[in-house]
Amino acid sequence: MKVVVVIPTYNEKENVENMAKAVLSQRLPESISSLELLFVDDNSPDGTGDIVEGLMKSEPRLHCLHRTKKEGLGRAYVAGFKKALALGADLVIQMDCDFSHDPKDVPRLVEAITTPEIEHASGRQFPDLVIGSRYVKGGGTPGWPFKRRLISRCGGIFIRTVTGMPIKDPTGGFRCWRRATLEGLDLETVESAGYSFQLEMNHRTWKRGYRIKEIPIVFTDRVAGYSKITAGIAVESIKIALRLRFRG
Repeated sequence: MKVVVVIPTYNEKENVENMAKAVLSQRLPESISSLELLFVDDNSPDGTGDIVEGLMKSEPRLHCLHRTKKEGLGRAYVAGFKKALALGADLVIQMDCDFSHDPKDVPRLVEAITTPEIEHASGRQFPDLVIGSRYVKGGGTPGWPFKRRLISRCGGIFIRTVTGMPIKDPTGGFRCWRRATLEGLDLETVESAGYSFQLEMNHRTWKRGYRIKEIPIVFTDRVAGYSKITAGIAVESIKIALRLRFRG
């Protein structure tokens, strides 16, 4: 099985080299034949894409999808998922470039999605999507101020109440997908261009009856660069949650 990690970037010159080394150094279960990394760069003015191109000269497992302009996280992920599938990925992992998602958790995501949850006479059932969750037992957000934790927690409760989706971390962005799951979600019709993409994709997965598993992760603040999270992102998530609720 081939794993391709997809990481969108915009002005991440301080992180891409260290992230590439950290991801590609992970040791995965024996069932995994190869691990590759795809950066999806939205024409970063700080030269992030050029740095990745330089790294690619000595690392054949590293790829870069250059996009002409910044269109939002959702658009970047859709493009990245399509490219990962074209590269032959059996499993696709999505994560941030700022080390808020720990590369050491990549093997845990892979192990979770390749371990059967149910075994019976008709066969074994594996998760179709594994979410690295901040809000299941063992997960956490150390260093977050009380206000940020409160907003995040209340947002999750609102989303679960409105949509009915039984996911404790509905906006989490550290996830491992099966190829068949992504192929079944009709990526061409994904509407969310921004951070609400995380919510929309979780909702699509749940509504189509795919098996979803959450495992605990510790989410920390970025180690370099600047945060792209704004108040507008919270508003966007509320709007998409309401839209999904009334669409059914």
